[in-house]
Amino acid sequence: MGFLSVLLGYLLGSIPSGYLAGRWLKGIDLRTIGSGSTGATNVLRNVGKGPALAVFLVDVGKGAAAVLLARALSEGLVGMELMRNWLEVLAGLAALAGHIWPVWLGFKGGKAVATGFGMFLGLAWPVGLACFGVFMAVFSLSKIVSLASVIAALSLPLLMVLATGSPPYILVAVVAMVLVLWRHRSNLQRLINGSEPKVGQKP
Repeated sequence: MGFLSVLLGYLLGSIPSGYLAGRWLKGIDLRTIGSGSTGATNVLRNVGKGPALAVFLVDVGKGAAAVLLARALSEGLVGMELMRNWLEVLAGLAALAGHIWPVWLGFKGGKAVATGFGMFLGLAWPVGLACFGVFMAVFSLSKIVSLASVIAALSLPLLMVLATGSPPYILVAVVAMVLVLWRHRSNLQRLINGSEPKVGQKP
């Protein structure tokens, strides 16, 4: 059951939605253009707004579906709530790993912000929505996706502590925060240098 949850989570996460949007609509490989990410932000800059929104929604759905599938598969574990929480968390982390390191694309994918958002909607939707609110507030002020993503990631552990107190959920919030920060390390350097592009600007 645990192995199946993790495997399904990884396969869901590795669906290359951004890469396919670039290939099908513009004949481009997003891994070689712009930031090199296959996520919605690079799709927005190089393919268009509509495809970027579609990719964002699919990527959110991947994270949420991984958690919900694990929850459904573990329904038989009556009275073992902590074990069920751990299975959900492992499936969600597998979806993040699949998005960042998809087997279909030579293990080079996106930065897992949208998939992480979906995972937290599946785990604890109030936390997911609160984190999205932080993202939108920062983005509306700065127009910089990476800055909004980083600050939203930093808020995750605190939001999870306040909302659930579940050790597995808090741990995955910390892990997700570290993953997002690591995947945005080049963006952080550009933010420090003042060269990170705003939406509408070319990188």
